[in-house]
Amino acid sequence: MPATPFHLVAWAILQRGGKILLARRSGVSYGNGLWGLPGGHVEDDETVAEAAAREAWEEIGVTLDPASLISLGLTRYVDHTGSEPLRGLDAFYLATEWQGEPYPARECSEVAWFLPDDLPPDALPWLAKVMATHLAQRTAWQEDLG
Repeated sequence: MPATPFHLVAWAILQRGGKILLARRSGVSYGNGLWGLPGGHVEDDETVAEAAAREAWEEIGVTLDPASLISLGLTRYVDHTGSEPLRGLDAFYLATEWQGEPYPARECSEVAWFLPDDLPPDALPWLAKVMATHLAQRTAWQEDLG
């Protein structure tokens, strides 16, 4: 039986003045056109926090110090919407300080600040649950078996 791909994804939640930064995803295979967090797959030669920092640099042009990121939690998921189940683990990190001003650097067309409990209607479908669970309630572990 062939190995089933498993996705390890790191996400950065930049927070300032009670709002979080979202980027409209553009030219990507997942969630194209939707608002989401900067984030992406973890490479074999980096820690999960380093991946969150790298993705923030690549997508929104800010520099995060991986050592200063606050681990908010993990969500294990199984997505049954495609022809084959998609399995993975999302890691969420909070950043309250960074260098640079966010802008749509790569794989996004715009950036904007939103209240975590008042997200745009065209945000990634799981984002509101993550904001409530990991950011507001500080629940470290969540499973979404779709």
